[in-house]
Amino acid sequence: MDEFKNENSDVVALSVDPLDKAKAMVERSGATFPIGYGLKVPEDADKVGAYWEERRGIIHATNFTLGPDRKVLQACFATGPIGRIAAVDALSSIRGTKKRKAQGG
Repeated sequence: MDEFKNENSDVVALSVDPLDKAKAMVERSGATFPIGYGLKVPEDADKVGAYWEERRGIIHATNFTLGPDRKVLQACFATGPIGRIAAVDALSSIRGTKKRKAQGG
């Protein structure tokens, strides 16, 4: 989290889980970033552009990196245990975007 703060970046998570399950996840993982809970499928999934599944009423893992203008720079959608943006990759993307911008690109 310190590295994200050093890049002036925030981390936020969203979940369909109710508050008690969201709290349990925080306790298990030690997450120190905000976690929104109780998202509704499909309304909230559609609002953020996430992939969702009607049969199970879930939002699949959807990762975004946003630029300072809050536009999506990168998106990653997963319907299984692979295909998520790892923290190190998000940091690399953030740093690369900053470097390109500083170089006029």
